[in-house]
Amino acid sequence: MKKTVAIYAIALAGLAFILNLVEYKFLIRDLRIEFYIGLLALLFTGMGIWIGQKLTSPKEDATTKTARNKKAIAYLGISQRELEVLELVAEGLSNKQIAERLYVSINTVKTHLSNLYSKMDVNRRTEAVEKARSLNIIAH
Repeated sequence: MKKTVAIYAIALAGLAFILNLVEYKFLIRDLRIEFYIGLLALLFTGMGIWIGQKLTSPKEDATTKTARNKKAIAYLGISQRELEVLELVAEGLSNKQIAERLYVSINTVKTHLSNLYSKMDVNRRTEAVEKARSLNIIAH
């Protein structure tokens, strides 16, 4: 958060410097108010897009990225979606909750789980989570 505030402060200071440099007093008399309203609209639109991307970008902490055993994932043939389902199972979510979180049907979740069970050679959710943790496929 402090970094974002510092970036805004530097950007505003730079803008103030540029406006003083070109003597904005003369520009105000020459240009119409609609120009400045449009300029402000573009500025805030750009800031909104930037902030929206920052807030909605997926966040994975460094421990999750480094802890994953990518070779084991590739060897077992686990897809990215199956990995997401496995992580949600490890969080203790039910099939219905997983379906709602991933915006898929319950049958799709059951299919992913079935595929995971066969790929990991397990019979239950708890076994799948335990094996995934032991192979460092998901975080502990």
